[in-house]
Amino acid sequence: MNLNELRDNQGARLKSKRLGRGIGSGKGKTSGKGVKGQKAREGVSLNGFEGGQLPIYRRMPKRGFTNVNRKDYAPLNVGTLAMLIAAGKLDASAPITEENLRAAGVYAGSKLSGVRLLGRGEISTKVEIVVSGASATAIAAIEQAGGTVKTLVAKAEAAAA
Repeated sequence: MNLNELRDNQGARLKSKRLGRGIGSGKGKTSGKGVKGQKAREGVSLNGFEGGQLPIYRRMPKRGFTNVNRKDYAPLNVGTLAMLIAAGKLDASAPITEENLRAAGVYAGSKLSGVRLLGRGEISTKVEIVVSGASATAIAAIEQAGGTVKTLVAKAEAAAA
């Protein structure tokens, strides 16, 4: 047996029924769509329609709300920052900004409002970093290594006081 002699088993591939090819084909004239009506027409869209009954998506209670002014931040852990510096993707001698982090591939997307530094992991390199926000543990970890953290967005508690 050669490769050019390989075939599927008999009946393994069913031929599709050709619609609208005469009354003798069994799927002629109306092509299995019945007679007239909305579902017989082209471009029918009945998703969620329940025959005039109030649809379930309207019967169910709506909860909460979506804040259109919400800001989303890309998370960056201290351990990841240390790995990027060790890999040579970031220069620890110069201040690390959000533009540098985007160029290094830490985050992408125009919908994100910036970077938030988080405290998971360890860092031993002295680094100066400017980000949108930082957790208290992240700031402590950077300062313990001899670096500084500058945040661009003021804390809500500080603004309220």
